[in-house]
Amino acid sequence: MTTISIPVQSKTPTRALVAFAWFALSFMVLVVLWGAVVRATSSGAGCGANWPLCNGDFFPHHPRLATVIEFTHRSMSGICTFLVVALLVWTFYGTERGHRARKAAVWSAALLVMEAFLGAMLVLRHYVENNISTGRIVMQSIHFTNTMLLLAALGLTAWFLGRAPERRTREQAAEGAKSIAVLAIIATIVVGATGSLAALADTLFPSPSLQAALAADFAASSPLLVRMRWVHPAASLIGLVCVLLLARKVKTRLSRFVLMMVLAQIVLGVGDVLLLAPTWMQVVHLLGADIYWIALVGFAGEALWPENFGSRETLSHFLAQNEGPAASSKSRCRPV
Repeated sequence: MTTISIPVQSKTPTRALVAFAWFALSFMVLVVLWGAVVRATSSGAGCGANWPLCNGDFFPHHPRLATVIEFTHRSMSGICTFLVVALLVWTFYGTERGHRARKAAVWSAALLVMEAFLGAMLVLRHYVENNISTGRIVMQSIHFTNTMLLLAALGLTAWFLGRAPERRTREQAAEGAKSIAVLAIIATIVVGATGSLAALADTLFPSPSLQAALAADFAASSPLLVRMRWVHPAASLIGLVCVLLLARKVKTRLSRFVLMMVLAQIVLGVGDVLLLAPTWMQVVHLLGADIYWIALVGFAGEALWPENFGSRETLSHFLAQNEGPAASSKSRCRPV
């Protein structure tokens, strides 16, 4: 049997697919930010104890402001669902088997389903408006954690689709970088979950002054949500240490951006406290947190998958294109 060398033709993500992935992620960030508006304005019950319908109707008639806010959030979530489904289908069509973006897109769809379920539970179990029960605290933490994982999955989908394979090997990754990357991700998730509880406490129990707010944090008579506010800055300090250690191990352009966003989040966090957490500041702080989280996920990805952000076949095709005839001779041989 005679064999001849045939260059491997691999599917590479198009620019349109990469742009769509980032668009879907950006729209999801808007959904998250509007969700903060729903919480900050106590509009979670704007559609009543109904889901997915709003006050029993597909489209509310003569709505009050809280209904408009909540219905807008649900409508944006519906649009995001179509975007994620389209991204999933397009990713499978536009990439080759084994491409990491496929797994990330599948996780995005699965986490979006979980996000809808958790959102429905918040409404149906009345964990909205002025509810301060332990059940709401637990559900709020789980919900925001899932939101962060969803943003991470969408972010990884975009990172994997858009990053060209790099000629790097696992040996080039700093020793211990993977463990620190995992710790940084876990610590940041805890920061996000506790931050959502701190924001909820600021909404339900506003303080007239900074001094009164600090006194309430350590008063035995304060509600549990208020007494838990200190956990967020404590978790933030631990998360900061993990990210600094990771940035010391893995030095890339993205690491510098992550460090810049860390500093920005510190400034926004301090500003949020000094201004007594007005709604607009909470949204700005959350926006910074989302951008930082997405960048951190990409940065951690560089430590967890240092060899490339595509599949092995894509890397082989990339090397064949960029090393000339010498690389072409290493192409796979197929029987004829």
